[in-house]
Parts: sequence; C-alpha cells; structure tokens
Amino acid sequence: MQSPGRPNPPRTNLERTQATRHALLEAARALFVEKGYADTSTPEVSAAASTTRGALYHHFVDKRDLFRHLLLREAQAVKADILAASADGLSPRQALIDGAQAYLQAMTVPGRTRLMLIDGPAVLGLSEATAIDDDNAADTLREGLTAALDRDPAQIDALAKLLSAAFDRAALEIDAGAEPRAMRESMLWLLRRVLGDEGSDTP
Repeated sequence: MQSPGRPNPPRTNLERTQATRHALLEAARALFVEKGYADTSTPEVSAAASTTRGALYHHFVDKRDLFRHLLLREAQAVKADILAASADGLSPRQALIDGAQAYLQAMTVPGRTRLMLIDGPAVLGLSEATAIDDDNAADTLREGLTAALDRDPAQIDALAKLLSAAFDRAALEIDAGAEPRAMRESMLWLLRRVLGDEGSDTP
C-alpha cells in the first residue's frame, strides 16, 4: 500500500503502452456505437482517447484494424461469460443450457450486438467476422454439442452453425425490442429439442 504523502512510482513503458491501447479501444467503442464505423474518424478516436494519431497508428495499422481488435475483445468477453456460466461439474447438457443463457445475457451489453452482428460483418466481411466468432462463442457451442451428443463430427459442425445463427438472430431481436424472456425461453426450447431432452414439447 502506498504510504501517505509519497508519490506513486512512475509507470513502466509497458504500463503506459497498455494504458494507451486500452484508452484507444474504449474511445473507439464509444464512438463506433454512437456514430457508426463509417462516420467515425481516427482523429476523433485519438482526441477522445486524449492521445495522438501517431499513437493510434503505432498500435493499429488503420481504422479497420482498430475495429478488428475491438471486435475480438468483445468476442472474447462473451466467451469468458459463457465459460464462467458453464463451470466444471455440470453435465454436458446443463453446461450447454447455462452457456446459452449466458450468451444471450452477454449480448445485452449496450452496443455489443451492433458491433458484433451488424457492423462486424459489414466492416470486416462475413468470412473474417465469422472466423472471430468461430474462435470464441461458436467454439464453446461446438465443444458443448460434441460433449453432449453422440453424433458425427460433420453433423456437430452443421448443428453448431445453425444454432449459432439462431442465437445471433435472437440477440438481434432482443436488441431491436423483442420481449427478452420469450426469446430466451424459445431458444432454450430449441436447444433442448436438439439435445433430445424429454419435456421440451412447449417453449
């Protein structure tokens, strides 16, 4: 603990670098959510982060690269929430159900649905945006289905893609004003049907 009256030790170069990068990502997120990617300029991001354009281009190749790193950070945050909800000790089926609920909850963070599901594919292209998802939320879904179902890997992959698309649509609907409880219950009903759970005849 710092003694009263004594100045804080100076930050290291690594700490300053990390702080600048964090400030740029936070400023970019706020501007991209408020104004959209196309209407946000790098000078605006630099000013909002209280740094220079030179600092921005030191950390990121260009605005698109800045957006890509921001999207990756969002995807990793969603994956972390899913993994936390589907902790060790749960059955594979219950872990999938809890993880599914965690995904829908994580996507209610303001601006996240727009960044990941609308602007992401538009800015990066569907292939690159999908690759980021495949390494994060979609990866946890694929692993969960593999553990819960005795199916051919090709079938598991197809199911994961279809369910992932359905979950994304549910997140978009909730973001657009649909009744969240109804969307969540319907998605869980669908997941239980895929898992073959008894008592899942009604959503």
